[in-house]
Amino acid sequence: MNDARRSSAALEVRGLDVYYGHSHALQGVDFTLESGVFSVVGRNGMGKTTLCKAIMGLVGVSGGSIRVRGEDVTRRPPAQIARLGVGYVPQGRRLWRSLSVDEHLRLAGGMRSGAWTVERIYQTFPRLAERRDHGGGQLSGGEQQMLAISRALLTNPHLLIMDEPTEGLAPVIVAQVEEMLLQLGEDGDISVLVIEQNIGVATAISRNVAIMVNGRINRIIDSARLAADRELQQRLLGVGLHAELEPEIDVAAPGVEPKPAPAPRRDGPVRIYISNPTLPTRWSQPVPIARIEAAARTLSTQVARLDETARRKREPVAAQASGPPVVLVVGTLDTKSAELRYIRDIIAESGLRTRLVDVSTSGKHSSCDVSAQEIALNHARGGSAVFGPDRGAAVTAMADAFANWLRRQGNVAGVISAGGSGAASLVAPGMRALPVGVPKLIISSVASGDVGPYVGPADITMMYSVTDVQGLNSISRAVLANGANALAGMVKARLDARAAMERAVSGLPAIGITMFGVTTPAVQKIAAELRDDFECLVFHATGVGGRSMEKLVESGQLAGVIDLTTTEICDLLMGGVFPATEDRFGAIIRSRLPYVGSVGALDMVNFGAPDTIPERYRGRKLHVHNPQVTLMRTTAEENERMGRWIGERLNQMDGPVRFFLPEGGVSALDARGQPFWDPDADAALFRTLERTVRQTGNRQLIRIPKNINDPDFAATIVSAFRTLFGRTGARRRLAR
Repeated sequence: MNDARRSSAALEVRGLDVYYGHSHALQGVDFTLESGVFSVVGRNGMGKTTLCKAIMGLVGVSGGSIRVRGEDVTRRPPAQIARLGVGYVPQGRRLWRSLSVDEHLRLAGGMRSGAWTVERIYQTFPRLAERRDHGGGQLSGGEQQMLAISRALLTNPHLLIMDEPTEGLAPVIVAQVEEMLLQLGEDGDISVLVIEQNIGVATAISRNVAIMVNGRINRIIDSARLAADRELQQRLLGVGLHAELEPEIDVAAPGVEPKPAPAPRRDGPVRIYISNPTLPTRWSQPVPIARIEAAARTLSTQVARLDETARRKREPVAAQASGPPVVLVVGTLDTKSAELRYIRDIIAESGLRTRLVDVSTSGKHSSCDVSAQEIALNHARGGSAVFGPDRGAAVTAMADAFANWLRRQGNVAGVISAGGSGAASLVAPGMRALPVGVPKLIISSVASGDVGPYVGPADITMMYSVTDVQGLNSISRAVLANGANALAGMVKARLDARAAMERAVSGLPAIGITMFGVTTPAVQKIAAELRDDFECLVFHATGVGGRSMEKLVESGQLAGVIDLTTTEICDLLMGGVFPATEDRFGAIIRSRLPYVGSVGALDMVNFGAPDTIPERYRGRKLHVHNPQVTLMRTTAEENERMGRWIGERLNQMDGPVRFFLPEGGVSALDARGQPFWDPDADAALFRTLERTVRQTGNRQLIRIPKNINDPDFAATIVSAFRTLFGRTGARRRLAR
């Protein structure tokens, strides 16, 4: 076959050899990046940066070939490789100290035209917009990395090479970079080769990960397997422990009973030595004895044995293996240590792996698996924002830090906490960030009142503690034990049933549909038409219903949305009792799922009994739905306001969007001859939407001369959704 044949692969590296003098840095490196994101991990000195430089033409290649989209770029000059559409984010950022942020971006933006513009960069990284006049040397490490990435994106490359993009960054910035890489992979327009030492980032952003050892690709492994296999990480990447206190046991000859070598008795402290305080590379010199001695530490064997015994008692043998799901026991260990450890021990005895997480704001150190100091580092402003004199501000900051930390944990099987209102406020935001279905339980003294602020749209279970969570007694032991066993049961049942549940739904993708009583006929018709191909989840648009649907979108549990009933916007803007939040549509914007929407029930604002209606609305057109629900017809001015609000958010949706305007009325009450029939008010809504929304081939407003509950309108919705879903599914399969 002709070696010069064109290839659709974004990058092909075949038999690549690079020497530094007599040192063989790259030794026959082979891999292919078809599309999307591909990660390469390895210890320092294994040749990862040399690989990047070889692809970019920055070091000489002794043998092998490099092809970018089928074109051989081996030994070409770097400038020519860049013009072919290869972008590079070097390790160390390499910014000009004398140039401002804006000057960096304008300089890079002139190379190639495309989707990435300076304006889009400022939208993607608002912090750079704030610092646009600052010099490269005046930026923080995270801001410098944002600028280095942005500079490469502005060349509008087909292939982007990133060398250690998260090195030295705060956890919150690492999360932003990770999110951006995931987005690039989903877009499919740019293929990305990422060199990383952060295993969590590498496995999160790519399906497969290449492990580099001594200048070679040792293996290419599924990212989920690598993330779960701590033993493999330790063996190939040096992650985890490098020495054990236990003596090794010699393997006996076949047929001979193995006998462990007797260990000498050590009753006093011992010195623990690491022969290489810094992990060696191919070019490392022997470590001086003085440095090894300085790095050694003293350890009491009695304390070590006690700690190890306690750990093994808490964690069953099966749970100590690498990568199993884990139950988080979270709370303020400075005040609730005994209670939380009691819960932890019960769950561990059931056979589940546990981690004790401290979210105290006092700054005191406690014995646990994840310290409060470690959690606090996940706040955008670091630990200083958490451990301050203002308790209210400290609790809010720690809650944010815990939520950020929890989002980055990939193997959480359940979360449980116990405490008062402060503890519930600390852990609830993080629990709400977890996907629906992950068991979440809060045992609290506030659980007998209004738990709405804690639960929100999530499936959090709250259990009343009866007595205050302050010490262990006959009552608290019973309640805490019930909570611990309940969570253990939920976790086990979920783990056992996961495979069966996947088989039960026959692989049908789930979609969300919003409904109100006055749009029920349309939703029933839509669901009936789609149920053979989709699992239709219907959400009652009562404020929390819309939030619950968007939470499933954020969790990746919905494949698309038919947002027929957007009435929660009425209550948000006009003060009704079923309001959306300001982030309504936010999950759709961020996920770019196929979105079919409409203006269902935007003709009404919901209030309680008639005597609860605000004084300013007393003269309005009202309809008593039942003794506890009174509906108010929206005016033309209010419809214009809603049209602008919705239109601005539709403009932010980059995924496929079809938004339908039913000219025959937006609800069952807004039909000819019905109490809320008002064509002028509806026309104001439609007109404002059409003026506000920037229509493209991907984002369209469509008028239908039918009432929203007309069967023909439902059939149009179904047809549009099938078209969008099929096209998007095909695009994503192609990108993978």
